[in-house]
Amino acid sequence: MTSEVEVDAVVLVGGQGTRLRPLTLSAPKPMLPTAGTPYLSHLFSRIRAAGIRHVVLGTSYRAEVFEEYFGDGSAHGLELEYVVEEEPLDTGGAIRNVYDRLRADHAIVFNGDILSGADLHAQLRTHLDSGADVTLHLQRVPDPSRFGSVPTDSGGRVTAFLEKTPNPPTDQINAGCYVFRRPVIETIPSGRRVSVERETFPGLLENGAHLHGFVDSSYWLDVGTPEAFARGSADLVRGVAPTSALAGPTGDFLALDGASIFTGAKLTGGTTIGARAVVGKDAAVSGSVVFDDAVIGPAAIVENSVLGRGAQVGEGAVLRGVVLGDGASVGARCELLDGVRIWPGVSVPDGGIRFSSDA
Repeated sequence: MTSEVEVDAVVLVGGQGTRLRPLTLSAPKPMLPTAGTPYLSHLFSRIRAAGIRHVVLGTSYRAEVFEEYFGDGSAHGLELEYVVEEEPLDTGGAIRNVYDRLRADHAIVFNGDILSGADLHAQLRTHLDSGADVTLHLQRVPDPSRFGSVPTDSGGRVTAFLEKTPNPPTDQINAGCYVFRRPVIETIPSGRRVSVERETFPGLLENGAHLHGFVDSSYWLDVGTPEAFARGSADLVRGVAPTSALAGPTGDFLALDGASIFTGAKLTGGTTIGARAVVGKDAAVSGSVVFDDAVIGPAAIVENSVLGRGAQVGEGAVLRGVVLGDGASVGARCELLDGVRIWPGVSVPDGGIRFSSDA
């Protein structure tokens, strides 16, 4: 793509990831192990595959963690730069905040919590061919009422930005990936919070700018909640979501170096077992993310859950739709169901929490 025209990538990773607590107490959301490697590694693999090399990260919360891990980006075939927000600037403000680091005439902007299979080549080509000021990735979804919708005319031009409504006029939603002409970014006010959805894009439309829709119905998932995070990781492992950063072959599960899987243990549904983690005899783990050094006891059942680093699950315990923080411990025969979150280092004694009366 960049043989035709130079394009920078901007990745916005400044959020605090409050919806994913307690996992994000120890690491920013884009650095959480997702199918065995930080989420950002998967996004970087897509950016590199699109022929883009220069990437600017807009950081804020735990900013130092990104540079410590990725450095200058050369190990990933990229050139990375980092810009830290001193105070939260929202999406539009964050884009404006990195303006001085941009080199190319166009920049493609990614929200750091979207897992997508959209064709970046095709989006960039649509942007250039249409001569648009901004080209938005618009995703077709079965239930657009949960999102703001973005209608387009027969030529693909965006006509409005609509808030959530029970009966939206289109199934197209803003998918959080935008290609900007660089001069447009300079028009965003600097040094304050700016929402692209509520201020930047409606303002551009009002002033007659050309906003274009790249409409797509490939894989797309906002991984901002524990349930979605577990599902996104599992989809990467199973090969449903695209990546070239997977730490092994696609399949029913992924076990990292040093993981111990005992006899009779069943791993299914795209589960990841972290480095040095232990899965006990006859345990069943499905659709879950198990971080490094966690221990799952014999005959335990873990479904659609996320177990933080060093977390422990006792013998015969049942976890369905649960998050355990780093170092948390759930005793034998406990039964934890959808939505339960145990904070780091907290211990639940054997049989201490049940939803059934058959203990």
